Amino acid sequence: MTGEDPNTLWAYDAAVIARQFRWRWWTLGTRIVQILWWLGTFVLGLKFDQWFRREEQNRQKRASQLRQVLIDLGPTFIKVGQALSTRPDLVRKDFLEELTKLQDQLPPFSTPLARAIIEAELGYSPEEIFSSISPAPVAAASLGQVYRARLFSGEEVAVKVQRPNLRPLLSRDLYLMRWAAGWIARFLPLNLGHDLTLIVDEFGIKLFEEIDYLNEGRNAERFAANFKDDPTVKVPVIYWRYSSHRVLTLEWIEGRKLTDTEGMAEANLDQNRLIEIGVTSGLRQLLEFGFFHADPHPGNLFAIADGRMAYIDFGMMDQLDQTTKETLVDAVVYLINQDFERLGTAFVKLGFLTPETELGPIIPALKRVLGDAMGAKVRDFNFKSITDQFSELMYDYPFRVPAKFALIIRSLVTQEGLALSLNPDFKIVDVAYPYVARRLLLGETPALRQRLLEVIFKDGQLQWQRLENMLAIARSDSNFDVLPTAGLGIRYLMSEEGLHLRRMLLLALTENDRLHTAEVQRLWDLVKEDITVDRVLEAAWGALTTYSLDQAEQLVPGVGGLRQALQV
Repeated sequence: MTGEDPNTLWAYDAAVIARQFRWRWWTLGTRIVQILWWLGTFVLGLKFDQWFRREEQNRQKRASQLRQVLIDLGPTFIKVGQALSTRPDLVRKDFLEELTKLQDQLPPFSTPLARAIIEAELGYSPEEIFSSISPAPVAAASLGQVYRARLFSGEEVAVKVQRPNLRPLLSRDLYLMRWAAGWIARFLPLNLGHDLTLIVDEFGIKLFEEIDYLNEGRNAERFAANFKDDPTVKVPVIYWRYSSHRVLTLEWIEGRKLTDTEGMAEANLDQNRLIEIGVTSGLRQLLEFGFFHADPHPGNLFAIADGRMAYIDFGMMDQLDQTTKETLVDAVVYLINQDFERLGTAFVKLGFLTPETELGPIIPALKRVLGDAMGAKVRDFNFKSITDQFSELMYDYPFRVPAKFALIIRSLVTQEGLALSLNPDFKIVDVAYPYVARRLLLGETPALRQRLLEVIFKDGQLQWQRLENMLAIARSDSNFDVLPTAGLGIRYLMSEEGLHLRRMLLLALTENDRLHTAEVQRLWDLVKEDITVDRVLEAAWGALTTYSLDQAEQLVPGVGGLRQALQV
């Protein structure tokens, strides 16, 4: 529903917001004075540093001041700071690092007001809905606060109540931001390679999605459906009967925050296992489902006593289409192959570069930044260091970070930082590589099979060492079983699609006029412990039963004679 009342605007609409606030001079004027006062003191500080040549000396001081200014300006600007903390294309590096520390916390609003909101939204007083409810919020953030309660049916629940008059406040600030975007850019410490108004609109869309609690409930149920077969991930149940746009009632999760290392040790929870669950579930969200949690900070992830990880707070989610998911996998393959020209093309497809961008000067820069990412120093790879290096590239080349990827970067860097806080020796590739290798080796779709071939064949030659490494990495994951993968491989080889691969494998085995028995022996040594006669026959039979005798005869002509003998 949309209308002229700011409280009934459930989706961001710049035109409607403009009509609502265009003539509210007193409201706008008062807010402009507040914003100019706080931002003015910050800009004046930057100017003083410039005039008195104290920029380097006060660099950290100004970055901390910016963070505090955003907190003082309230919920909208706290969210702005959080959004900018993942935009190396917009914010210089020293400010970027300080904004990552921005806390999404404010003092709670009064409980009587929260109770009034519950009654107005749900039509009943809290006493009529809950057998008990905490007298004060158990958590408070910039957009709402949470109470612990119990339903009359016995279930313990969390009741999330939105801050009063939040939509009008956000709408007013977004209107002013959009109005100022056309002319204020030159005064900000930003590298604006494109229209700032579009950034404001992208931010407004995501912010309005986040404050619609019915949307959050739908997100939670969709997320739960994706992980329904995963015994390591827990998602709270939504109680729709007691939920609305501004109140959300969901299952209470009894767990420990992932930053509570002492508590997890007392509960005998395996921190390394929880790290693995977090990273693997994050990769599944991006590469399998395309629907991902964009705000996995420590307050939104809990360790449960049974060893599962619980996700909460599904206000900030986003969706990747199939083409984007496949292009992401392409980018990983190009990185593995050190093919920076095609990686540059992938960046264009993903929206990091415009189609008109001249890639020639950018290719060497990509090689410089990413050259070792998948090479000899692979275990030193981490998203934070790559983000930091890219933030420097942003000022020299016309990169921008699309809104979706700003959220992806935020998700990956946050999860990696959380993992490092639990285990300082954590290397994300120790978890990510087995997952990616397993996904490629399984090759469930033609697209994944094609990408596997691009990894193990380069310039028409089989990369024996790369295949060996991939098998070794995949086997480091205790959940990986080589036999089902072999069965899929047999099916693929026997298909019409696999004709080209059969020829390539034959050439690879006799390449350079010799049989590659040593390479085959090394591969066999890797997998022989997993292979028994019974299991091989089972996998082979599973592959063969998917094909007709006609297909088998095309592959192995002797099958025709066997068929005739059986028919006699």
